[in-house]
Amino acid sequence: MLSKTELREAVKSMGLVFGDIGTSPIYTLTVIFLLTKPTETHVIGVLSLIIWTLIIIVTMEYAWLAMSLSKKGEGGTIVLKEILIPLLRSGRKVYLVTILAYIGISFLIGDGVITPAISILSAVEGVRIVSGFENTGQSVLILIAGIIAIILFSVQSKGIEKITWVFGPIMFLWFASLAFFGISSIFYAPGVIKAINPYYAISFLLDSGIAGFFVLSEVILCATGGEALYADMGHLGRKPILNAWKLVFAALVLNYLGQGSFLIRNPDSTNVLFEMVSQQASIIYIPFLVLSIVATIIASQAMISGVFSIVYQGITTRVMPMLKIDYTSGQLRSQIYIGAVNWMLLIAVLFMMLVFQESSNLAAAYGLAVTGNMTITGILMASIFYYKKDISKTIISLFITFVDFIFLLSNTYKIPHGGYWSIIIALFIFSLIVIYTSGQKRLYEVLKPVKIDDFLEKYNHLYAAENKISGTALFFTRDITRIPQYISHVMFKNNIIYENNIFISIIKSDSPFGVESSFTAEPAKGLKVFEIRAGYMEIVDVEQILKDQGIYEKAIFYGVEDIFTSNIVWRIFSVIKKLSPSFVQFYRLPTDELHGVMTRFEM
Repeated sequence: MLSKTELREAVKSMGLVFGDIGTSPIYTLTVIFLLTKPTETHVIGVLSLIIWTLIIIVTMEYAWLAMSLSKKGEGGTIVLKEILIPLLRSGRKVYLVTILAYIGISFLIGDGVITPAISILSAVEGVRIVSGFENTGQSVLILIAGIIAIILFSVQSKGIEKITWVFGPIMFLWFASLAFFGISSIFYAPGVIKAINPYYAISFLLDSGIAGFFVLSEVILCATGGEALYADMGHLGRKPILNAWKLVFAALVLNYLGQGSFLIRNPDSTNVLFEMVSQQASIIYIPFLVLSIVATIIASQAMISGVFSIVYQGITTRVMPMLKIDYTSGQLRSQIYIGAVNWMLLIAVLFMMLVFQESSNLAAAYGLAVTGNMTITGILMASIFYYKKDISKTIISLFITFVDFIFLLSNTYKIPHGGYWSIIIALFIFSLIVIYTSGQKRLYEVLKPVKIDDFLEKYNHLYAAENKISGTALFFTRDITRIPQYISHVMFKNNIIYENNIFISIIKSDSPFGVESSFTAEPAKGLKVFEIRAGYMEIVDVEQILKDQGIYEKAIFYGVEDIFTSNIVWRIFSVIKKLSPSFVQFYRLPTDELHGVMTRFEM
């Protein structure tokens, strides 16, 4: 039994972690039986597949194995990459792992577009079960779903901290309702309970042949959102999520068994969950429908917040361009808002609703990105256990990765039916990451930074000979041994030199959290080096750190690159750089003290 505190934390996790996987019963069985006939044998076989998918992928892969791997309690694809790279010796392996992590990030963001679209639209389609609304046009339902999506994305900039406390109780009520209606339905056909035996899953696949293989592409819908257990571990802790999963798993299994029982008795059903509830208790159907819509909104909110976190990790680890970030909470550092990402997500979600029209059609595009990310997680996880010489977990991880890969292969069936959109979205994100990281590397090569010894020789001569401006000037540089050209331009070409000059270096550590700062060197008179070491998920308040160290600057200088190129890839990189805020805007430094120094480069 859980204590009151453990139960409270578990309920909180339900609201922030389990929205996506918790709303999958709305559409999963309905979509699966568009591909196969709902005979009793098929229903029990599919139920067995669903139960064992939840056990193998969500429970074993994420709740057990992945959540045993963390850095300071943090989880996610980037964390797996950061754990694995120090274990590798070959530069080629590091490159391969980095590319796999980039693909995983791309798939997760691609998933973030489809989740709100399918969740909200599938819930709104439940309106048709209400007496008098049976003939509601699909265009009306899309309009309602679109309005809900627009409202949801519009309130993101206000911050959701004040209302997140209600998410947990609402989702607890949702899971309790799923379990209740599932149990009520099982009584009419208790034979569905035998689906717990994996024999029926294997038998279904062997008997159905290639058709059964393609059914797997829809079965995986029951596990979408499972990756959130690991990705959100840093926000809530491992134990509350695991405690919540025990309750959520029981509710999901009971509901799927109940839906199976209903489907055996009503093989013509076209919206299994809502028709099951309506038949059992029509008087409370409308409150249940409202609850389902609220649950899908919470699921979508969790995915939006998750995409913000992924992009922020990408920015802080320098694999994504700088974007303007607003912090919506004074207490929770994880509560952030990225306007550019928010509005691009909204446009993509509305586009998906308009293109696919129905949730069943959206399911044809859903699953490819999810299984791609699950497979990459399995590969990275198995590699970590192998290099750590944990043989038993390596073998189990390889088995799970094989299962992930089978699901991924089955989802290739969806490519011509709309699954190509998952690939297009992920490819766009992946291309952005590759172009940006390659461009940054190339730009660093053409920047031709000055070696510290050569710089100090000129600096000492200038500092002794020229009149100095009173006060302190700050200069930002990534590598203190190689001085950026813009600093040389300011000091040696324009003869601008202050009494106190401080080189600021912000270094991202391998750990997710933790901030340390100190003066590390004084290479010359009037020149100091100040380092800020921050975890890659930290939201760094540079201005406050400087004040805490007694640094009150008069001017802040930073470099601005003007890129000239005829190469199409570098042109795209140049556009990305121009559209991105500079890092000084990213770290919210005082604008009245900033001086951008432009240098033109040919790439």
